[in-house]
Amino acid sequence: MSKIGKQPIEIPESVSVNLVENDLKVSGPKGQLTFRFRPEIQVEIQDSIVKVGRRTDTKFAKSLHGLTRSLIANMVKGVVSGHQKVLELVGVGYRAQMQGENLLLNVGYSHPVIIEKVAGIEFETKENKIFVSGADKALVGEIAATIRRVRPPEPYKGKGIKYQQEYIRRKAGKTLKAAGSTQ
Repeated sequence: MSKIGKQPIEIPESVSVNLVENDLKVSGPKGQLTFRFRPEIQVEIQDSIVKVGRRTDTKFAKSLHGLTRSLIANMVKGVVSGHQKVLELVGVGYRAQMQGENLLLNVGYSHPVIIEKVAGIEFETKENKIFVSGADKALVGEIAATIRRVRPPEPYKGKGIKYQQEYIRRKAGKTLKAAGSTQ
């Protein structure tokens, strides 16, 4: 049995979970999310607990067991408190600002880059940080990765857009020839 898959998921009072065949719908104060799970997986709702099991013991079903449980737990957490990714801008003149609902990035190109608002995602900027938040964890991560892809950090000076806790491995720049060599 999967260590993660066998753990029950507690449903807070402010969240409603509905199960219709292989579709799970989770609603809460931050929004509503739906998930269609595979027929090899069995989901049961008892009182205020969701239990995830598997119908067969095939290798494929075993691999889906813990994954499905994690996805459902992320949905419940997302509709209650939401998920957030923080990106930092590093570089002279690099800045991000809101332009209505869209995010405007000035990151060293000859033109500003506009990231359009996606349904279910909120942008916020403070100082040199961009906050991407929403109920769907996968969508928050995807949008944050799209923003980072505009100007990924370079290894020499570390300029670019990076995640808040990301470590940029630096390379040494050009060095002088060895002191003892002559031409």
